[in-house]
Formats: sequence, C-alpha cells, structure tokens
Amino acid sequence: MAKRQTQYVCQSCGTVHPKWSGRCDGCGEWNTLAEEMTQQSAPGGLKSGGRSKGRAVEFVELKGGETTPPRFISGIGEFDRVCGGGLVPGSAVLVGGDPGIGKSTLLLQVTAALASNREEQICAYVSGEEAIDQIRLRAKRLGLADSHVQLAAETSVRDLIATLDRPDPPRVVVIDSIQTMHVDNMESAPGTVGQVRAASQELIRLAKKRGFCLLLVGHVTKDGMIAGPKVLEHMVDCVLTFEGERGHQFRVLRSVKNRYGATDEIGVFEMVDEGLSEVTNPSELFLAERRGNISGASVFAGLEGTRPVLVEIQALVSPSPLGTPRRTVVGWDSGRLAMVLAVLEARCGLVMAGKDVYLNVAGGLRINEPAADLAVAAALVSAASDSAVPEEVVVFGEIGLSGEIRAVSQTEVRLKEAAKLGFTKALLPPRRGRKLTPPAGIELQEIAHLQDLVARIAAGSGRN
Repeated sequence: MAKRQTQYVCQSCGTVHPKWSGRCDGCGEWNTLAEEMTQQSAPGGLKSGGRSKGRAVEFVELKGGETTPPRFISGIGEFDRVCGGGLVPGSAVLVGGDPGIGKSTLLLQVTAALASNREEQICAYVSGEEAIDQIRLRAKRLGLADSHVQLAAETSVRDLIATLDRPDPPRVVVIDSIQTMHVDNMESAPGTVGQVRAASQELIRLAKKRGFCLLLVGHVTKDGMIAGPKVLEHMVDCVLTFEGERGHQFRVLRSVKNRYGATDEIGVFEMVDEGLSEVTNPSELFLAERRGNISGASVFAGLEGTRPVLVEIQALVSPSPLGTPRRTVVGWDSGRLAMVLAVLEARCGLVMAGKDVYLNVAGGLRINEPAADLAVAAALVSAASDSAVPEEVVVFGEIGLSGEIRAVSQTEVRLKEAAKLGFTKALLPPRRGRKLTPPAGIELQEIAHLQDLVARIAAGSGRN
C-alpha cells in the first residue's frame, strides 16, 4: 500500500530535505524550506516476472520527415527572431522576468498578432492572476480589443486539461502564470516546488500530445533567476528572459535556451503608451542621446546572438573620501571590472587605488561577452586622464592578464554595423595573419597591448 511521507523542499532551488532546517544545504538560502506531502509506492510489475508487461517501443529511421518544422509567425519581428523564426507547434516556452516588466503585455500582443495573421489559428490566454475584465481593460488600452483571442481565468490544471484535451485545441495557449496553477491531488499550496513541477509536467505532456504551442509565464526570485525547481527549465524547449531597468523605456527579450533556434539571441522593445513597440535598429536608439568628445565614454561594437549592437560605455573616476574606494557597475560584470583595473594598474602604471570607479552601460542593456574589455578600458583611461575618445571611433577586444589584446569572433559583422552608423575608425585586436576585409569608409587601428591604448588616449588624439 502507498506510504505517505513528509518532506521539506527548498522553494528556491528544489532540494529535498528529510527534516526542516533554517538554511538550505543546496543553495544556502535561509527560510526557504516548505513542508510537502509525498506518496511513495513500490514500482511493481517492472521486472520480467511482474504481473504486467510494457509495450514494445517502435523505432523509426533518422532520415526522412520534415527537416524544418512549421512555425507560427506572429509578425512581431523581435519576438520571432528570439524564438528562432517563430513558435514551433508542440513546443513549450518559458518566459520569465521581474514583476511589472511587461511579460503579460508582450504575450497578449503576441497572441493578438497570431490571431489576426491566421483566421484558423485560435489562440487561448489563461490567466490565474487576473480576472477576464482586467485582461479586457489591458487589451483595450493596447488597441487589441477586437482581437480573436479566447480568454479564461482558471487555476485548476485538471479543468484545463479537460478543456484542451480534444482533437482541435487552440494552436497557441498562454498560461499566466505557472506559479498560480493548482494540481488537486497534491496537498501543497500553489506556487510550491511540487505544484509547479506537477502542473508543468501535465501541461507540457498535453502540448506534446495535441501539438499546440504552450507559453508559460514564470516568476523570478530576488536574484533575477526563474523561480521554482531548476528542472522546470530542463522540461521546456525554450527559455526566454524579459529584462529591463525600471528607469529606462527599453526592454530586452533574451533567449537562454532554445531547442529550435540560436541561443543568446535578443529582441529589443520600447515601452510606450500603446504597449511594447519593437525596435528594429537598437544600435541607433542606444546611441541617440550620446554626446561626442566627452571624457569617460567609448562606443562598444558588441554582438548579441547573431545581431550586432553598438552601445556606449560610460565611466567615472573620482577621488574617494573613504578608506575602501567604491566599485559600482551597472550592466556589466563587477568581477570583470576588477580584472581590467588590476591589469591597468599592474601592466600600464595607471594608479586606481584611492579612487571611486563607476561604470555604466547606457540604455539599460547588460553585456556579457569578454569583447567589451577593451571598450571598458578605453572609458576608464579616458575618465582617469580626462581625455576624450574621438566620437567617430568604436572599440572592441578582449584583454589578457598580461595586458595583451586578444581577438574576438565575427569582426566583420561588428565593423559593418559601425560603418552603417557613420563611424570611421575602429580600435581592435591585431589580425595576426587572418584575412579581414573592412567595409568601405572605416579605418582599422590595431591595438596589440593595453599600453598602446593608454598612450593613444592619454595623448588626447586617438589617431595615427
């Protein structure tokens, strides 16, 4: 007979503990263990001598079939780009982001666009946090009141499965959010690890069976990670994170996992009165308020997935009245900043001790690639020496611990984007025998060592 046991599950990482404790052994968080009831039974009948036998699995050939799965194209280019070209039938997509960042607004716009593009493509929006009238008010504000989207306010997974498990289900189903869904055969409260895991498993299984695309909205923790068990990210086919600063109007949709497309792809949106408006040329928008010939600023030619993005790196160096100087970073890795400062001081003789250092990526974008090292160093040297980097120059390259400048990938793509926006010079790593054809109108200036960069900027010219 089944035996019921009590276990304690961490609501942050999902680690199971036999008894309660104040601190989770898995992630180190405090006061995150919640009591859950589990039912354990022996898996009888799996051995050869069991009472029932399994069915034989039929294998098929690898070759054959459609190599490119059909996709649902929403017409919102930035969303379709991040998804790999559109939504794949039978896939599960997890969308996470901070509260109020615009997840519900984005998915309502996507479902409305899908419903208007194809009349036979029925879209369903299930909300566990808002009433139907509240969703209609938001749709009216966004100008989507006439969209053919089916609405429901429900939290019972059993009722949802009974509704969707039919031969002609909606082609796209949005669950907002998965933390509000409730499986009635579990005694734990909605939002706990067990409930999130069970609800997701049942809904994803039904989506695979009936062939509709499932969009799950997920909450995030205080550290910005998607809440719930980590296994939830392994169960879905695509994980999208919606990022942005409250003080900026830009929002970035980033792909961190995609079984049907490229990862590290981004889509840029602007929050306006009518909702989220896609930004087709984010480089031009990020540099729109840039002022030329100002010390402590440089333009970085970055790469987000397959898209080149030009952003401004801003730095401020000032004497510190404190015993321990401040190191404040917005939009970049603080550990990477400490490394660049150490190399500048050890290899180039630039004294940063006793000075506060502030670094900011303008526009609210977060940069993760090491190719930004040289642009950050240029901004720091410019701020420390009060010499401006020329406004027609873009910078990119990785810095080694000995001060050498290392090559980065897809140099041609970065240079083409810079030339398109009117930049005429580029500070970049040496080619070292690699063939490189720069676009017309842009001059390449190779930086082999960090000392060369310091000498150029300190001289106040930045030109040959």
